Amino acid sequence: MRWPDPADFVHGSPLPPPTEWGRPGLLMTFNLECPGCVSRGIPFLKRLHAEYGEQVHLLAVHTSFGHRQLTREEVEPTLVKFARDFAKLPFPVALDLDGSFAREWQTEGTPHWLAFAPGGELLRSVYGSQENAQTRLEYLLAEWAAASRP
Repeated sequence: MRWPDPADFVHGSPLPPPTEWGRPGLLMTFNLECPGCVSRGIPFLKRLHAEYGEQVHLLAVHTSFGHRQLTREEVEPTLVKFARDFAKLPFPVALDLDGSFAREWQTEGTPHWLAFAPGGELLRSVYGSQENAQTRLEYLLAEWAAASRP
């Protein structure tokens, strides 16, 4: 399955594909023009990072899927400024300029969450940022955290 190239990571360190992960991880596809992404999804992912960041991989992928397709020159400066200066994101952010990453992973829109087991198995695919979606993801991360404790 498709994974962002290292050059597509515009904030933070590039993260290898989940097939190379030794711990579980959660990815959120989002778009800066998506109100639910900016007002609920990003803050939720930041909170998950604060609680579980040492135990799981966390990543956000900005996608054009379901939104206007912009050139890299049109989106990257705004995205970098958002990630670095405004939201101060503590996890990597990658670009999916043409929406192919989101389409290949069969996301339904933004935000869409993909939860991976160590080694890359897709465990959950969850659409949305409302309380129900957040609760399901939080339970999953709490389960992962409990399993990683000695």
